[in-house]
Amino acid sequence: MKKSLFQGIIIALVFISIWLCLTQIKWVSIFEIEKKTDRLEKELGELLIKEFEKTKIENIFVTNTIDSLVTKICKANQIDRKNIKPQIIKNQEINALALPDGHLIIYSSLISKTKSQEELAAIICHEIAHIQLNHIMKKLITEVGLSVLISSITGNNSESTGEFLKIISSSAFDRNLEKDADLNAIDYLLKAKINPEALANFLYALSIDKNNDVINLSWISSHPELEKRVNYIIKYSKDKEHAKFQNILNNSTWEKLKAELNKIELEN
Repeated sequence: MKKSLFQGIIIALVFISIWLCLTQIKWVSIFEIEKKTDRLEKELGELLIKEFEKTKIENIFVTNTIDSLVTKICKANQIDRKNIKPQIIKNQEINALALPDGHLIIYSSLISKTKSQEELAAIICHEIAHIQLNHIMKKLITEVGLSVLISSITGNNSESTGEFLKIISSSAFDRNLEKDADLNAIDYLLKAKINPEALANFLYALSIDKNNDVINLSWISSHPELEKRVNYIIKYSKDKEHAKFQNILNNSTWEKLKAELNKIELEN
């Protein structure tokens, strides 16, 4: 009886201690910080996306086809589709990058150079993972600081905008963040019934390409240790159960997409 009473007192004291600690936390302040950070991310996204307006591709077939890929991936993974905002731009670099507030930039040459729709879907999944895991804001806050980010949107500093884009597009994420994006991308692909080995295939092709004009492109140079990534992607993929793989696009749509982009890239 005494033992039970003693245990009850201990439990009560622990509960009271936890409750007292929780009351000391300034929850209102925390929520205010989160609201301000969300607003900052939205304004940064709006600021940075303007840099791509001049090269934005308006071709309806191209945009609708990429939208269908993104929609399929989001739906299969219960990702809020309106939070992912793809934009295709005319550019000769093999690149794709995620910006704050869910903006996803896909370069025309990247689509042209991918060998299959699975490879393109894999790259899109990788960038969506960066968005979903909030890697972009973490990277910017770490590298330039919160106060600099805030001052850039209040002062509309074009020099800062260029610097932020350089940080996002041409320097590597932390190795752990990059691996998180890779592994989450594989999960996204599997749930969408897309063969995840496409990501490994694309990275492997880049790792053995000796063409300096290709090696120096930003998407490649910002993703270091390609061979190591290929190995853990293959291992992780094989350890996961999957349903029968399916195409998102039919072959004629995929071929027309590449043909439309080739035509756009040849235009002045």
